[in-house]
Amino acid sequence: MVTEYSGWFFVLCVVLALAYAAILYYRNPREEFSVVLTRWLAAFRFLAIVLLAFLLLSPLLKTVFRTSEKPVIIFAQDNSASLIVGTDTAFYRQQYPLMAGSLISDLQKDYDVKTFAFADKVTEGAAYDYSGMQTDMSALIDDLLVRFANRNVGALILAGDGIYNHGINPLYNTSRIKFPVYTVALGDTSVHRDLLVNKVNFNRIAFKGNTFPLEVLVEAHMLSGARSTLTVTRAGATVFSKTIAVTSDDFFETVKLQLEANAVGLQRYSIRLAPVEDEITTLNNSQDIFIDVLAARQKILLLAAAPHPDIAALRSAIESNYNYEVDVKMAAEFDGVVQGYNLVVMHQLPSATLPLENVIKNAASAQLPLLFVLGISTDISRFNGLEAGLRITASQVNFNEAVPVLNPGFVLFNLSDETRKAVVDWPPLVAPFGDYRMLTSASVLFYQKIGSLTTELPLVIFNQNLETRTGIIAGEGLWKWRLHNYLKNNNHQAYNEVVTRMIQYLAVKVNKRFFDVAGANNFVENEPVILTAEVYNQSYEPVNEPEVEITISNSDGDTYPFVFGKTARAYQLNAGAFPVDNYTWEAKVRVGDKVFTDRGAFSVSPLNIETINTRADHNLLFQLAEKTNGRMIYPDAMSQLADELRQRADITTITYSTRQYTELVNLPWILILIIALLAAEWLLRKRSGSY
Repeated sequence: MVTEYSGWFFVLCVVLALAYAAILYYRNPREEFSVVLTRWLAAFRFLAIVLLAFLLLSPLLKTVFRTSEKPVIIFAQDNSASLIVGTDTAFYRQQYPLMAGSLISDLQKDYDVKTFAFADKVTEGAAYDYSGMQTDMSALIDDLLVRFANRNVGALILAGDGIYNHGINPLYNTSRIKFPVYTVALGDTSVHRDLLVNKVNFNRIAFKGNTFPLEVLVEAHMLSGARSTLTVTRAGATVFSKTIAVTSDDFFETVKLQLEANAVGLQRYSIRLAPVEDEITTLNNSQDIFIDVLAARQKILLLAAAPHPDIAALRSAIESNYNYEVDVKMAAEFDGVVQGYNLVVMHQLPSATLPLENVIKNAASAQLPLLFVLGISTDISRFNGLEAGLRITASQVNFNEAVPVLNPGFVLFNLSDETRKAVVDWPPLVAPFGDYRMLTSASVLFYQKIGSLTTELPLVIFNQNLETRTGIIAGEGLWKWRLHNYLKNNNHQAYNEVVTRMIQYLAVKVNKRFFDVAGANNFVENEPVILTAEVYNQSYEPVNEPEVEITISNSDGDTYPFVFGKTARAYQLNAGAFPVDNYTWEAKVRVGDKVFTDRGAFSVSPLNIETINTRADHNLLFQLAEKTNGRMIYPDAMSQLADELRQRADITTITYSTRQYTELVNLPWILILIIALLAAEWLLRKRSGSY
């Protein structure tokens, strides 16, 4: 029992209760009470008063609960296709699942066993259909570390071939793993006869009438002296052919070729190596690629108030998309002619010395979209006068460091999950301080986080009217985003994606149709097909009350109907992953008494990365086990693994103690006891003829 008062207060309670009972029954004795009865009555009154006095001290009753948690043993099964490419397909489909099941059953006698399957994603429950199209072992470890944080994890049993083709090397995560990893070495480390298309390097965009390059990396193992034919076909016609003579058992050749882009649209090219005798698999003998052939490149004018590292950062990101050609001009030297451009980027313009009224006027008359990058040199009052969709008012010129926070409700274009994760820790931009007012038609991509406070101030917004679109980046320092992304991920992918998606959205000619569906032209077979739709009323205001339906058809004429989900002001559909094929779609919406229709197409290309590298990497599995104080075993030793784990002293049940404090006044039996004592005293007194 615990209380905030000294123990002497309890002694005082006893003394006072004893004195009260003595005065009541011994100082004023009753003749009708015998000595024994008097003692009983005094005892009842004493106990009742002591309990009441104790309750006034607000004592707490401490209760200790002890719970035991058995060790958690995690069994993670590699479910990728590389395991069944070799000669042991029957073993992994028939015998091995029984061996793994027997191990799991044995472990369940003493441990809390959790099973998972991993490939391109992590799923609960072991699976042995080997349907995974990629292997990401680092994602498995990340998932398990989050899922079992603060749990009594005894060990991880990771059964796989050690091949990873997505994510980072799992050995980089070993310092975060606080439990032993036992690896079960599956797959075949032997080198077999195999001819394959290892990789195809190509630009995804080409322009009609031009030639575009392809590089095909041909690889062969244990096939010295063999000959094959490399062919490239489009629409059933062969556009390139070459004989491949294998000159060694470890053969590599890069075939460089130029193809002509003679048709506009999404073009599918099939690269194929003719099979040779006794190959272990022919699944890796071909690859399909898709080239988006455009009529012409779009020209972007990058107009700057002065040299700035943002200029190079913007230019490199925009030019990472072959669809764009960038002209960089200093505003002081620019002649004001914007005709011939598809978009004008204005870095820290207009400024006090460079108002550029003629440039802005010419852009407006040509209905050119504008992207403003605000900074220290921007004349905010002149910018406000442009009515670009954002007004910033302040009593004095000042600036904040604003970290980007992605708006989850943004729907004008999509960013990949990898980019969304990367944006979280990007450094701040230098943004103007003031009161930000947006048009209701504006959409926010990034909000500003100032210090530890996420605000509703926009950092990147877009606005559209009937004629054109406008973008505003309310801060300078984009070069820091690019540099940070490279330091963190060793690439510029996330930064380039953010910038090019902005440019793509702005540079597209405003579509004045009342119904528009947009989406990518090409997906891989494990990638969800995501489409967006916009519906407008007769005043060209966005609406999303009507239901948008779409029917997707494959090359065989099979149809798949869907209904778009509604977002804040538009629609979005996640149709899931589709098999490899060419697809067309037709979407419809009824607005009032009118039905609007939009049509399009997309292709799903195969993801055969699991057939490229089929040689098991047991060295990686050995290092993973060794670095975590585990051990690598082979399938024939799986039956002994449970006993080995039982012998480890560090894999044991943990007992947790939890203390709970309860106020005595809240315990009903205390009240019942006090009432019972007083009632007993009253009954004895009444029975003896007193009250």
